[in-house]
Amino acid sequence: MTRFIIRRLLLTIPILIGASLLIYAMVYALPGDPVRALAGDRPLSAAVQAQIRADYNLDDPFAVQYAKYLWALLHGDFGRDFSGRPVLETIGQRLPVTVKLTVVAVVFEALFGITAGILASLRRNSFFDNLVLVSTTLLVSIPVFVLGFLAQYAFGFKLGWFPIAGVADGWVSYLLPGLVLASLSMAYVARLTRAAMLEAFSADYIRTARAKGVGKSRIIIRHGLRNSLIPVVTFIGADIGSLLGGAIVTESVFNLPGLGRAIFDAVRSQQGTVVVGIVTLMVFFYIFFNLVVDVLYAVIDPRIRYE
Repeated sequence: MTRFIIRRLLLTIPILIGASLLIYAMVYALPGDPVRALAGDRPLSAAVQAQIRADYNLDDPFAVQYAKYLWALLHGDFGRDFSGRPVLETIGQRLPVTVKLTVVAVVFEALFGITAGILASLRRNSFFDNLVLVSTTLLVSIPVFVLGFLAQYAFGFKLGWFPIAGVADGWVSYLLPGLVLASLSMAYVARLTRAAMLEAFSADYIRTARAKGVGKSRIIIRHGLRNSLIPVVTFIGADIGSLLGGAIVTESVFNLPGLGRAIFDAVRSQQGTVVVGIVTLMVFFYIFFNLVVDVLYAVIDPRIRYE
């Protein structure tokens, strides 16, 4: 297992370099002039524009620009935005907000999704099973921004249960946006858990356990759920990486100053260095949590070995 983890970590280096190259190429291939966008309605003089382009390597060929960016990135420097603020400082300020939102969303996603999937599989074709299928279909079909506005109006404005914007109330501020952010994933987790549990209950080892008189709770948890968790863990692991990357829509609706809002603001103001830095960090999150998922496979199913 140790050698497997080391190999995967070493493989992360060329993946991050290749991903950063693609991200850098896509960002700087977009039409528009970031220096003119920086000036707004008050155009800058030619001398000032030339100085800005020289400071941010915008007058260099693409290959030279990327080589300088990669060299700085390998030394832990994510670059600076046009105001001179280090991108790493922006990430350090915005990341805790996104981490808290992700934690709340994953808790909702795992707790309600897995529980609903288990109960639906145990009561197949019952009212509760049909309710889970209908409700998850509705959650999948409703756009996140619509669900966010509805949740704000119903639970925040009308009932007053939760704050509707900002992070002034601490962890309470993340409950409603976390639930909205988790809604789509929660529906998928419930359906994945239900399908995997139904497949497990039809397996021969479950019939054998029942024939031996094994208790119902032990069959459900130890035999059924444990053997059904691999697809669920795979989805949740990939989803954590996505959520940590920044939920642009949810953070915008609830006015949360996270990574998603930072990306949105950077794209709007054509701050390419900020976009590349944050999206490269998102790629690292995906790689890291995929590694965590692979390790969890061996914990869930002892038959899986990487040596």
